Amino acid sequence: MKVDIRWQLLLAVAGFGLVLALLSYQVQSASLCTVRVPASGGTYTEGIVGAPSYLNPLLADENPVDRELTSLIFDGLTRYEDGKLVPALAERWEVSEDGLVVRFFLREDITWHDGQPFSAADVAYTYGLMQDEQFSGGSALRLLWQSVTIRALEEHIVEFELQEPYAGFLDATTRGIMPAHRLEGIMAETLPDSAFNREPVGTGPFLVRPGQEWQQSALLSLTPAPDAWREGTSVGSLVFRFYPTESALLRAFEQGEIQAINSVSPAMLPEVAQLPQARLFSAVAQRYTSMLFNLTDSGSPATRSVDVRRALAHGLDRAMLVDKTLNGQGVLQSGPYLPGSWAYNPDALTIFSSQPISATTTLDAAGWTLAEGDTIRRNGDDAMVLRFLVYDGPTNRALAEAIAEAWTELGVAPQLLFFSDWRDYRRLLRERQFDVALVEVTPPGDPDRYDFWSQEAIVRGQNYAGWNRRRASEALESGRQVWSVEERRPFYDSFLRYYDEDLPELTLFQHVYTYAVNESVEGVEIGRIDNPRDRYLSLTDWILLYRDVTVACKDDQA
Repeated sequence: MKVDIRWQLLLAVAGFGLVLALLSYQVQSASLCTVRVPASGGTYTEGIVGAPSYLNPLLADENPVDRELTSLIFDGLTRYEDGKLVPALAERWEVSEDGLVVRFFLREDITWHDGQPFSAADVAYTYGLMQDEQFSGGSALRLLWQSVTIRALEEHIVEFELQEPYAGFLDATTRGIMPAHRLEGIMAETLPDSAFNREPVGTGPFLVRPGQEWQQSALLSLTPAPDAWREGTSVGSLVFRFYPTESALLRAFEQGEIQAINSVSPAMLPEVAQLPQARLFSAVAQRYTSMLFNLTDSGSPATRSVDVRRALAHGLDRAMLVDKTLNGQGVLQSGPYLPGSWAYNPDALTIFSSQPISATTTLDAAGWTLAEGDTIRRNGDDAMVLRFLVYDGPTNRALAEAIAEAWTELGVAPQLLFFSDWRDYRRLLRERQFDVALVEVTPPGDPDRYDFWSQEAIVRGQNYAGWNRRRASEALESGRQVWSVEERRPFYDSFLRYYDEDLPELTLFQHVYTYAVNESVEGVEIGRIDNPRDRYLSLTDWILLYRDVTVACKDDQA
């Protein structure tokens, strides 16, 4: 019988091929390596104390959380960068020779988050809402914009005509612009009830995903806007979680529920600093704390005396107050202007230091003497009992108590009045039912302080101290009516000299802002924290996720 070897040959060839394939696979596998590389996606979650009310730049002033979020969603015509006003939605602006007309030329490459083009009509609509008598965002805003005539001249040119020259007007154009096409039919009266406040559309670096119920869920998700991050980001979304208290916020960070703490208060700092996963970034904040003295007849005879006010200032060790009550998170500050302002001039101010002996001597000379065996100074029938108004909170309470303790040693009897309701606190300020008031100030970028310290502001403004100095008021009025820094500077130098002579307030310190990030988030480098969006300038480098990929090994890896 003839033997058929064809199947045997076929099996042999197949087996030989399989051996070669296995050998080839082993050779190839030996030259491949697995490496971890950054992956797109992931959620960066940041915790913040408080909750938003309106995601609307016209209604955000009263709520710090609203201000924080709207600054990420909306742009104004201008913005501040390193303390200087620069174009944002505007490309440039021009001021007429008489100083009454400001014309803005808008950028033509801007679209809203919904893809619609940005135009002068949006500017006219947004700022026009604040002219309405029914506008609920604040009387000061309404009065300012009611004095302005707004004209949309062309699609990308808008003009503002003022009743009188006002250099501080440019600061008002930093307020965010809203899309007219998304608010069609909405008037100032109905603006607070608009659905837009829950699902806004802006032009800023982050957009709000529709369909969120952030009022119920206590979290809001923001997505990097493609037009703002053309190179893309690894971070897929930025989520804000809202907490009722600092202790709840700290607990969430410790348990990994959130990756960042929006603002680490001085009271929280020691605990956060001890957490091994926490990286801390700090910068001087654009706000300060001061004490207002009531200079009107509704105040104590003591605070109406400039000598007493100076003695009270010398009776405090401001550096000690910062160390003791803020864990060192403050920078001593003098006067109403922050160092980043061009109007800042420390040479025009008295730098108050702790001089208890001088304070005691000055009080005696002013007629406020301390009788033997008594604990409170008196001037005739008047006792030096001072109503000390304080908006309550952990830091403010500790600070006020430390100030009261220092003044008690001088023979002063502070009566601490703590109010946890902001509206009650503001009402007492307006009604001047205090002798000394602890206030926190976030000054505007422009040095115009007419609404804070002029004679007119005693009645229609925020001159709660009731400081009535005609020459100071005239200097402020003149300083706002010219446009160039060179022309304005002498007026503000004069204002500072009068301010220093009368000491209507004692500035204590400039705040320090601290931001905490979990070390698991890689690539985070935060330099500037001038405003909320500055924190995310390096977002393109932040890494939340990694993935494994196979690559050819290098010689030293094989």
